[in-house]
Amino acid sequence: MGMPIIRLSESPLTTNQFLSLVKEILDRVLALITLVIFFPLLAVVGVLIRFSSKGPIIYRQQRHGLNGKVFWLYKFRSMKIENNEKFRQATANDNRVTPIGKFLRKTSIDELPQLFNVLKGDMSLVGPRPHAIEMNDYYSKKIQSYMTRHRIKPGITGLAQIKGFRGETEQMEKMQSRFEYDLEYINNWTLLLDLKILLATPLALMKTPAY
Repeated sequence: MGMPIIRLSESPLTTNQFLSLVKEILDRVLALITLVIFFPLLAVVGVLIRFSSKGPIIYRQQRHGLNGKVFWLYKFRSMKIENNEKFRQATANDNRVTPIGKFLRKTSIDELPQLFNVLKGDMSLVGPRPHAIEMNDYYSKKIQSYMTRHRIKPGITGLAQIKGFRGETEQMEKMQSRFEYDLEYINNWTLLLDLKILLATPLALMKTPAY
């Protein structure tokens, strides 16, 4: 009759409104502080992108967020603008990546504009990484319950990323592992886990290549 009797899968973030509110407040406060600290870097990167190749400084792409709701994700543009091209995941030695874009992607500086997504409430600092809609359409047919990773807000970084699963997912096994770490995070979330992931992210960026 539409009434849940047994919850087979739930997260502390979906069952405890107080903890969910605490995480959202901390996300926005830390995002604002980080934007203030890194504003000079953001300004320099913006100038470099503007003069290195034609196109906008900020690249927007639609992604799935909480409960599958579509939002516009912001990134520094790291690729050349190519008209009428279908989505292709970036790969090693991708000829679309600009010289400055290669550095931005390797260091993940291109992801910093997503701090504005956090301030808007579309994303969290920590959570499952939001994939392009085309990727979700593909992997949802290949991996059972794949879209359950959207039970919470997506994040700028996540458990899967510090475990070595960032960047290209050219093999199905890699996406399966990323998905499993996303579920582990969702089902076992704590504020302490968020803190550990945030502290571990800089080291993960140096260890694991991204294209």
